[in-house]
Amino acid sequence: MGFSRWLNRTVGFFVFFILDIVDFLLCFTYKTLDFFFESEWKPCYCCPPPEAKPIAAGGSRVGKMIVSERSGEYSKVVSLTRTKIHLDEISDTLYSRPSLLTRLSKLVKCFKKDVVKCCDESKKRSPPTKKTLLTVNSTVVEKLQRTPRWSDCHCTFCTSWLSSSNHSLFVNVQQPKDNKAQENVVFIHGFLSSSTFWTETLFPNFSDSAKSNYRFLAVDLLGYGKSPKPNDSLYTLKEHLEMIERSVISQFRLKTFHLVAHSLGCILALALAVKHPGAIKSLTLLAPPYYSVPKGVQGTHYVMRKVAPKEVWPPMAFGASVASWYEHISRTVSLVLCKNHHLLEFLTRLLTRNRMRTYLIEGFLCHTHNASWHTLHNIIFGSGSKVEAYLDHVRDNVDCEVTVFHGGRDELIPVECSYGVKRKVPRARIHVVPDKDHITIVVGRQKEFARELELIWRRSTTPQLHSIN
Repeated sequence: MGFSRWLNRTVGFFVFFILDIVDFLLCFTYKTLDFFFESEWKPCYCCPPPEAKPIAAGGSRVGKMIVSERSGEYSKVVSLTRTKIHLDEISDTLYSRPSLLTRLSKLVKCFKKDVVKCCDESKKRSPPTKKTLLTVNSTVVEKLQRTPRWSDCHCTFCTSWLSSSNHSLFVNVQQPKDNKAQENVVFIHGFLSSSTFWTETLFPNFSDSAKSNYRFLAVDLLGYGKSPKPNDSLYTLKEHLEMIERSVISQFRLKTFHLVAHSLGCILALALAVKHPGAIKSLTLLAPPYYSVPKGVQGTHYVMRKVAPKEVWPPMAFGASVASWYEHISRTVSLVLCKNHHLLEFLTRLLTRNRMRTYLIEGFLCHTHNASWHTLHNIIFGSGSKVEAYLDHVRDNVDCEVTVFHGGRDELIPVECSYGVKRKVPRARIHVVPDKDHITIVVGRQKEFARELELIWRRSTTPQLHSIN
């Protein structure tokens, strides 16, 4: 065991050093291509951000605005409130992803500074000042840049949201024929997925009784499936929550509802439970990415190291590491796979003689690099230290049944995460399903899982009926 661990780390050191170089070269490649195709140098996260300056908004009524802060080639979106401009929930893992190359470059810069200091010791001159310009890009979120980038897919499926006038999230709704559902269930998918994760598995397998009593609402998160994929969005927790509230809770006038969430969606579900504690009737979490952050440790980087440990084995860890640490390599993967998802779906059907349904491939590939990159960092990593507070709030202030399911062979999110939820919320029911992983916790056992959900909803409703009587 010790030797295999040593071998994994040793091979990983050389592999990721090569990837560091590749990502460094791709940075310049994409800047050139972006300028060629879009006539503009596009900023990236290879450079550290400048400090933001609060600016008064005045006494007039001001809504949310998108502002670009520029210093040299750097650009970053900030939001304008009634009182000041502030950075909008940005995870520091976007900028501070240390690599061997960055460490070497810092040593070189320090050496150069020492040389310059010695040479200019006798010269008295004031250091040059950098000017920071604040320029308004657009007014509200609805007016963000919408034209797909040259490296994104331009097919009718991926751009269908452009033809919509309200720009709400896409919600797949299944309700009783008489439109008189007694209760509502909201489904939130995970990272690199879509609402089809639920509609192709659970929706057909619910009992007739459930279909006649519940309205099922499966949402495509911002940046995924058929939902809007704005280029200027940073896909922060606040943006995701506001879009869910506007597109689901407000649009369908939900006063109470059950929540079912998978992986990344668990973070959003917990945040919704904190914002709407009286509306949640039951909370079902599948493979929640909860990592108990030790005191004195930076939560964002701790979670990033847990999810993406920079190891070549198992393959799931290697894929997560590449997606998390390398902005430009992950953009290349997105360019190759996501832009050609129709071809990949066709080849899959051809090789399997049309025996395999491709909804998982569709969910995995129908997004933009901007959406996946920012969602990964600003939600999964950026919420690393927030999830614990969410669980505390659910334990103390949300009066609903909490149930957690986890695959015993989940290599992406370890089962210890669910046990951590149990420690924070003692009333939570934990179900570890042996021989199931991150996906097969639902796919392949959809009939069984549908019955388990119906039982949870019935248990959550019965006490309320007794209290009314």
